[in-house]
Amino acid sequence: MTPSAVSGPGARLALAAGDPNGIGPEIALKALAALDAGQRDRITVFGPGAVLQRAAAVCELSALWPQLRHVEAGALPETAAVPGRIDAAAGASAVASATAALQACRAGDFDAVIACPHHETAIHQAGIAFSGYPSLVARVCGVPEDDVFLLLVGGGLRIVHVTLHESVRTALDRLTPELVQKAVRAGVRACAVLGVHAPSVAVFGINPHASEGTLFGPEDQQIVVPAMEVLRAEGYRVEGPDGADMVLSQRKHDLYVAMLHDQGHIPIKLLAPHAASALSIGGDALLSSVGHGSAMDIAGRGIADPTALLRTIALLSGAAQPRTTPA
Repeated sequence: MTPSAVSGPGARLALAAGDPNGIGPEIALKALAALDAGQRDRITVFGPGAVLQRAAAVCELSALWPQLRHVEAGALPETAAVPGRIDAAAGASAVASATAALQACRAGDFDAVIACPHHETAIHQAGIAFSGYPSLVARVCGVPEDDVFLLLVGGGLRIVHVTLHESVRTALDRLTPELVQKAVRAGVRACAVLGVHAPSVAVFGINPHASEGTLFGPEDQQIVVPAMEVLRAEGYRVEGPDGADMVLSQRKHDLYVAMLHDQGHIPIKLLAPHAASALSIGGDALLSSVGHGSAMDIAGRGIADPTALLRTIALLSGAAQPRTTPA
């Protein structure tokens, strides 16, 4: 994946509405209302029109709706459109909207996709295999799930996750030097898309203190150390494995690599609890979601905060379209 040029700030963005019964449609409308007309004109909303119009009314933005670029996607039966309800049809709608946006991005119509929050229970109720947006990006792009990773950006940190939504036991079983290498390479390519070239990379250990040699287990010596040797030979500026707590306290690297979900999520959520962006990297379409959930408890009330979505729009407004190139 290498970035192709986009002329100046203001990349063409496809904005998927997320779970139609969550706050996604509301924050989509609020975020678009906060932008100037030129910025809005480079963003197209993908989602069920009836739900988006309802959200516009709830947020007192009905006058904005006719001005927006919109692609009908994720059709939802009227009986299933109930704010705050966890519903299989709503889960299917979120996946359909994001899929349509990704397909349009891969076709060259957009430079990146932003997806509003989904609800995993609703998606699973719909019978759709799904473990977060990275798995969807992999499926739409036709690459193995192990080739797509989550990069969280927020609070001054960029953290890519080698494993994600799975038990610690399963994650440990899947960790290999090759998987660590893939995550680092994907993270470095994503940094280039975001304007950070040749980043310095800190790789967390698997065990506390990166195992203190082998005092706390052999995993770091068996998995992470060999990965670092290969990456250094390829010219990457990588350090590690080191204890996550120590490395994060130094705050001197451009990119961090977490072995497990909580290693990467906790520092981001502490520093940017409602303002993080979650990028799915490694496919030939760049997708970012926001670092918070669908907030079913406040959906339909018009009080949802679009700050994280606005930060994500700003993050990707100068993004270059990632393209897959031969290794």
